[in-house]
Amino acid sequence: MKSKGRIRVGTRRSKLALQQCHSVIASLQSIHPDIGFDLVEIATTGDRHRQIPLDVLGGEGVFVRELEQALTDERIDMAVHSAKDMPTSLTDGLCLSCVPERIDPSDVLVSRCGGLAELPPGAKVGTGSQRRAVQLRAQRSDLEVLGLRGNIDTRLRKVASGEFDCIVLAAAALIRLGMVDRIAEYLPHEAFTPAVGQGALGIEVRESDSDIIDLLSALNHDHTWQCVVAEREFLRALGGGCRAPIAANGTVSEGRMYLQGMVADPDGKTILRAGCDREVQYGEETGKELATRMLDMGASLLVERMRQ
Repeated sequence: MKSKGRIRVGTRRSKLALQQCHSVIASLQSIHPDIGFDLVEIATTGDRHRQIPLDVLGGEGVFVRELEQALTDERIDMAVHSAKDMPTSLTDGLCLSCVPERIDPSDVLVSRCGGLAELPPGAKVGTGSQRRAVQLRAQRSDLEVLGLRGNIDTRLRKVASGEFDCIVLAAAALIRLGMVDRIAEYLPHEAFTPAVGQGALGIEVRESDSDIIDLLSALNHDHTWQCVVAEREFLRALGGGCRAPIAANGTVSEGRMYLQGMVADPDGKTILRAGCDREVQYGEETGKELATRMLDMGASLLVERMRQ
């Protein structure tokens, strides 16, 4: 255990990423007051090229690769990610060690025109997510859904300036940044299934670093861990990346997990939805079961279209 040394915690440089990392360090410091923690900021591909659409930039892993390289090179001892940014297959020698308790995984609207039902026909709605875009068009085909990149402040300014009438963001981002008052509407999970891992943090470490893994064990939230494992296994079993129009969200009640899934083709003409439930401790198996169910429904054809 590096109890007398200092532990280096890697993060992206965005305001949201830094806030997430500070919250993890504060939690660890409260449990281990004898250990020092140093925050290490690392620029990722996704941060350096904010004007390029994520599906053009490379999609999966664009906010993670440089942090993984820093772990592999032993320049940091752990990396704090938004779980939804993490690829289903991590770099060899690295592992997901800890998932703290999740906060609200919902998508939300920030709007100049009220909620989704109140937006006028032709209203300009911004999102950088295919998953959000196809679900928006399914509910309101009369809206103009446009691509959107940039940090949270940049996106909010585009609504305030009138460039967009409305944008879709993760509730968790605004909650963590103390901007709940900007939320016009929480979108229902039945129509807007959240992204895999949305609202959760994932802490990645070297598989061989047992001291760091032990250190993080106190922060792991079992129900959140099982839900995120189920969601990630669902995505992996379907063969989709974290930027594809695939979604899954697990919830736990009375010892059982209910996993809700969504798969769509990129143009949104076909959207499949299904769910399954099992005992909460079988997260990985639940993800596999739901993927199999949706593949039988025709999801394989939709996933294949994403690759074309």
